[in-house]
Amino acid sequence: MKKYLFLILSGLSISTVQSQEISSGLRYAQDNVTGTARFRAMSGAFGALGGDLSSLNVNPAGSAVFVNNQLTFTLSNFDTQNKSNYFNTNTSDKNSSFDINQAGAVFTFNNHNPNNKWTKIALAINYENANNFDNAVYSEGTTPNNPNNSTNTLADYFLSYANENLDRNQFGIPLSVIKNNNYYELNFADKQAFLGYEGYLINPVTETDENREYTSNVPAGGNYTHQNTITAEGYNGKLSFNAATSYKDQLYIGLNLNSHFTDFRQNHYFTERNSNATNNTSRLINTAFENEIYTYGSGFSFQLGAIAKLNKEIRVGLSYQSPTWSKLNDELRQYLYSTGYNFGNPPNPNLSVTDIDSNDFIVYRTYKLRTPGKITGSFAYVFNKQGLISLDYGYKDYGNIKYSIEADSRNELINSDISNELKGVSEIRLGGEYKIERLSLRAGYRFEGSPYKDKKTVGELNGYSAGLGYNFGGTRADLSYAYAKRNSQESFFSQGFENGANINTINNTVSLSLLFEL
Repeated sequence: MKKYLFLILSGLSISTVQSQEISSGLRYAQDNVTGTARFRAMSGAFGALGGDLSSLNVNPAGSAVFVNNQLTFTLSNFDTQNKSNYFNTNTSDKNSSFDINQAGAVFTFNNHNPNNKWTKIALAINYENANNFDNAVYSEGTTPNNPNNSTNTLADYFLSYANENLDRNQFGIPLSVIKNNNYYELNFADKQAFLGYEGYLINPVTETDENREYTSNVPAGGNYTHQNTITAEGYNGKLSFNAATSYKDQLYIGLNLNSHFTDFRQNHYFTERNSNATNNTSRLINTAFENEIYTYGSGFSFQLGAIAKLNKEIRVGLSYQSPTWSKLNDELRQYLYSTGYNFGNPPNPNLSVTDIDSNDFIVYRTYKLRTPGKITGSFAYVFNKQGLISLDYGYKDYGNIKYSIEADSRNELINSDISNELKGVSEIRLGGEYKIERLSLRAGYRFEGSPYKDKKTVGELNGYSAGLGYNFGGTRADLSYAYAKRNSQESFFSQGFENGANINTINNTVSLSLLFEL
């Protein structure tokens, strides 16, 4: 189904490589456990607790739990390690970065009128890096020799666009479109056919303008060595404006208005080498294909929440996070390099080099993306004013991710593809804290199910965390360590090229927070 999603989007002249696809919508829909060190140390299980600026991302009622005004800053080191297996070849890559990922303040206003049961109002503003996109993945391997299966070369990617053309509702892209236009005048699907043709990866069956059928210039079977490098950087930021109130210090109600900021850049560099003997009229030896995508935009969401103290020990919480409505822009740069013998017309028996570089980024028109909402139920047990145990359960249906492209009737087909691939996901967060005078010890666990129905494209997430804090009086310092592991199956290309790697991803995060009571 992913293949047809790309064909539809490419016809809109708005899609970009690895851009408006299922994985991209999922990228902007997922929120990591980020924020203060205390929040991270307890794996984000704060829905029934409050009293921490990052807890407002789970339940906005939490600001009314604060006793004093507070200012908090958090610095984190994000370390991502990716181990790849591609045709039994193991490789690895890693990325590490530092970031001030959280900054915020809360102000409380107490009502001293004994006749008014609404005892407090709290106002807060908090910024967090909801998701850090810095990443690096490297895969390498050699395909087995299978003369009956040619779907393992880069040429198949270009063939899938050249031979299937939903934009014109007919079979194949006419050769006249490729030969009589330059790269910048074409839509995305035609651009891919253009690159394949000009780079001698695909050949037309006939050299006529009416030709709509193409074949691979790479011989079937044999061994092909592939190297796939993906580097990414960027963030999904969230600025929250919060207001909350408490009723008799037993019921807390809150609201967040959130502004979202997306800035994502990814470079995908793929190489293919072969030394297969062939009697074909042309022979392709080496190919390199690069795609650089830049996505940016902004969005809006809101949150509602409540926390109730059932007695001195037990607290429960319930919160709703609305969908996020975003407007995004894509920019794309592509580069193709190929070498081989007997290229051109007439064929050149010497080694030839083809180098096609779009040089400048192509800017596509703005599109809308709606990521799904989330509901969270929470429970906390506080004992002896020294310790607590907290549990959050959240549910989000990733099948509700929606793209919206202005004045196009195919929106329903695109979103149907997403709902067929993705599903609702449960998330469990468990955290605990114990105080020994001024010292606080913390630990947590997090589980999130796979958002894919096949449970393989992106697997389940398991995470563990620990930390400590020390209260100096008007100042507190918190330190945390968080570990998360997830497996996935990474397709190198959106369609045509069927091979991909198994990726084992481990995230290690160390955070330090400084809190100042005002």
